[in-house]
Amino acid sequence: MLLQHMVKKIVSGTWDKYTAAMLGELIVQSLLLKKVFKIFCFFNTSRICLENEADEEVRIGSPQHLCEVFSVLERLSMALLQHLCSAPLTRAIRSRSLALSSRTMSTTLSPTRVAHVDSHVLLGMSEQELQQLSLDLGQQSYRGKQLHHLIYKRKVKEIQDFSQLPQAFRNDLQEGGWRVGRSSIHQSVTAADGTVKLLIKLADNRLVETVGIPVEHDKGSFRLTACVSSQVGCPLRCSFCATGKGGYSRNLQRHEIVEQVLAIEEIFKQRVTNVVFMGMGEPMLNLKSVIEAHRCLNKNDHNFLRRVPNTIKKLASYKLQSTLAISLHAPNQKLRETIVPSAKSYPLDAIMKDCRDYFLETSRRVSFEYTLLAGVNDAVEHAIELAELLHEWGPGYHVNLIPFNPIEGSEFQRPYNKAVQAFAAALESRKVTVSVRQTRGLDASAACGQLRNEFQKSPLQSDSNNLQSQLDVPIAC
Repeated sequence: MLLQHMVKKIVSGTWDKYTAAMLGELIVQSLLLKKVFKIFCFFNTSRICLENEADEEVRIGSPQHLCEVFSVLERLSMALLQHLCSAPLTRAIRSRSLALSSRTMSTTLSPTRVAHVDSHVLLGMSEQELQQLSLDLGQQSYRGKQLHHLIYKRKVKEIQDFSQLPQAFRNDLQEGGWRVGRSSIHQSVTAADGTVKLLIKLADNRLVETVGIPVEHDKGSFRLTACVSSQVGCPLRCSFCATGKGGYSRNLQRHEIVEQVLAIEEIFKQRVTNVVFMGMGEPMLNLKSVIEAHRCLNKNDHNFLRRVPNTIKKLASYKLQSTLAISLHAPNQKLRETIVPSAKSYPLDAIMKDCRDYFLETSRRVSFEYTLLAGVNDAVEHAIELAELLHEWGPGYHVNLIPFNPIEGSEFQRPYNKAVQAFAAALESRKVTVSVRQTRGLDASAACGQLRNEFQKSPLQSDSNNLQSQLDVPIAC
């Protein structure tokens, strides 16, 4: 009777996601199918995995997640209905359910989760892509090189300011709906050590943070690191990180990542020498845009760093000239689960195996980020256990110790310097390469783990009555 009721709802066009979920459960339990499907819900990591013979994986937070869930349920539904219904009825239900799935996607997916992908943005395009665009608009290919220079070197923000290009070409670009794609700087904060944190206001009025870290060496050399964000907020909710506490909205598009580097270069009037994807968000959950941004920026000889994976094997296949950094934070699975919620779905042994395979395939050293939390994971015994773990899985590893940076509403404390040095010494005495990250930008809430703002979850209001009050809101730490 329940199955008949649900089929009736599907045919009548009144089914919803709950009907689909119930039908999927019946299919899972049905003896009519030869295959067995398992549905695992990892609520702590904001992801749903639907596993079948093809090992399909759907992540909440990606634009396709709900569409793929409905697609899997629909395929399961059709398999069952073919056993129960005539072919004409099955075809009718299929066409009806496809239409409903499309309509459901338009009403159910919140704009806070799905960014509109603007395909007419020049920023983020490679030189080759810009050359092809020039050819498509009836220009010579060298105009693409000029575009690349204007966007990435001269950092021109408006098409009509491309003075090196013919007026007709500029008009064609604008008439075709093209724009440069740069966003405005909503607010900037400078720390006593020269570190600068920028809040960039995106096209949908959400704010994303990026940090410029200048370092002048004793020998006179200068290094400028851009710590860029890959998402607006973060869905992983690590207990020691402010970003996850502020909520999650959506992935960044490639131009929204690239523009952070250009903004830092404009502020410092210096070329960025290093880029680390250690700002807001988890880069591995936005791998497509991150890789595209990486390739765009790598044209200009930047260096890169990655963190927290669940797609390390896929990353290795790109053969990027980058350092992979893994957020570890604990020497054993039990302790790690109390600090990093996603640890339950990605066990420590699986991470270490993937890191070993990554090193063997790329010959590039893997760096492990380890945030030291006073009284939690900073004991010498933890250091000894960490050294044993690394030696068990082979060579090619480096540990980067990060003393916890205070954030509002956190129960964790920063360890004393003596405890930090003792931890580092215990690793060094066991032949583990280790470094202690120098804290930068602490007084501007720009240090590691402190990036968070009031509008990463809800966008700025555009009406004039609220605008001034919002501009006066301080940056949350």
